[in-house]
Amino acid sequence: MKVIETEIPGVLIIEPQVFGDARGYFIELYRSNRYAELGIPPLVQDNLSFSRHGVLRGLHLQHPHAQGKLVQVLAGEVFDVAVDVRRGSPSFGRWVGTSLSGETGRQFWIPPGFAHGFLVTGEHALLMYKNTDYYCPQTEYSLCWDDPDLAIAWPLNGLVPELSAKDREAPRLRELPAERLPALEDYP
Repeated sequence: MKVIETEIPGVLIIEPQVFGDARGYFIELYRSNRYAELGIPPLVQDNLSFSRHGVLRGLHLQHPHAQGKLVQVLAGEVFDVAVDVRRGSPSFGRWVGTSLSGETGRQFWIPPGFAHGFLVTGEHALLMYKNTDYYCPQTEYSLCWDDPDLAIAWPLNGLVPELSAKDREAPRLRELPAERLPALEDYP
């Protein structure tokens, strides 16, 4: 397993070892002791999302009950993004993005206190993510995917992304009251 640190401390790109031959391949997707060594806390819920080309989901987060997410694409391809929204963080408002595909098995670790979103860049995407906390709809909300203050470089190539109503109407980061955002001391 290869671990790539990103420019935001704590956000990791993980490349599991792929064992392949003419018959196909094998990847160990998750092993709790290896991920614990990376500082990833116990994961309590698995989610599966299927979307077609051009769908953009996000930017989503929960607070309280923030979820750390270990994201992986099982089939297809996405551009996956994490945005640091922890009040008091030196990287507040900065983002990291990476391409994930079913072919590479690459994973993206997004710690609690970050907003998460993805754009389906392949024909479709079957995305799986493991969470550090349970889904809590009462504390979930969205941030504007194209917030100019965040300036996320989504690989749209002229595409107008397909969004949910909730994501279309999401506020910019600066429009949120501070108490809606997690604090760095809550999720160091």
